Amino acid sequence: MNENKDVLREESIEFAILTSDICESIKGNHIYVNQLLRSSSSIGANLHEAKYAQSRADFINKLEIALKECAESEYWIEILTRKQKLTNEQSKLLKQKSGAIRRKLIASITTAKNNNS
Repeated sequence: MNENKDVLREESIEFAILTSDICESIKGNHIYVNQLLRSSSSIGANLHEAKYAQSRADFINKLEIALKECAESEYWIEILTRKQKLTNEQSKLLKQKSGAIRRKLIASITTAKNNNS
């Protein structure tokens, strides 16, 4: 399971960097861009914090916050896509990356909760 955590951590860092690189090319729409930058980078930050959780409940909480940030990122991607600030290729790539992270987070949360019982 440690290897899975490392994969998820690495994917979240790559997603934050990719998102940042794409957002640098967007003109205007600073509110939406900043929201996307914050939520996309918060995923990895919460995963990092989960490593230092004070309890199993705290660990699960950090993973759930990361999941919420992932969902929020997908929302801002949709907004920027509909405003035609992201190309179809950029949108598809970001959605694909966030979807993979989301699925791994859900699996990790489920496992952590089952191990907590």
